[in-house]
Amino acid sequence: MENEDSVLSGKLVLDACCGGRMFWFDKQNPNLAKPMLSDVFLFLDDIREPEHAFEYTKQEMFLKQKWQVVRNFDEFKSHIENNGLPKFISFDHDLADTHYTPEELWVDYDKSKEWQDKQVHKEKTGYECAMWLVDYCMDNNLKCPDYFCHSMNPVGKDKIVGLLWSFQNSR
Repeated sequence: MENEDSVLSGKLVLDACCGGRMFWFDKQNPNLAKPMLSDVFLFLDDIREPEHAFEYTKQEMFLKQKWQVVRNFDEFKSHIENNGLPKFISFDHDLADTHYTPEELWVDYDKSKEWQDKQVHKEKTGYECAMWLVDYCMDNNLKCPDYFCHSMNPVGKDKIVGLLWSFQNSR
């Protein structure tokens, strides 16, 4: 449905009649639909709930916001493809038991990084979710949503934040 408020520069129309998903359509080329930012706060973590992240981050958003929780790469990707980009994403890095760094390496960042860099995992990490997000944003000409990394893995956290920060500052 088109109304006066939905027309942008006479070229784009907002269509909100697609199963709750919102897309911008180019009137000159209606086959090109661009996903719109949704009002969702998305929490990526294999085991924790948002309130658990508050316990060690002290970020009140984990208590105050209503979060949609996804547990792995496939759920993360599917949620965004079906609902559009969330307003905010909080990332965990280790999304499976096999991603966890051995406890004896927790106190040495460099050795932890070396160990993690050598690992080949079947399950994708939060970093791979962030890489997919960057590709999705580039493919759809979208800005990266706001984000936080609540991961307790300092090496993984640095990789996620570094990637997303670089992407945001390259546009």
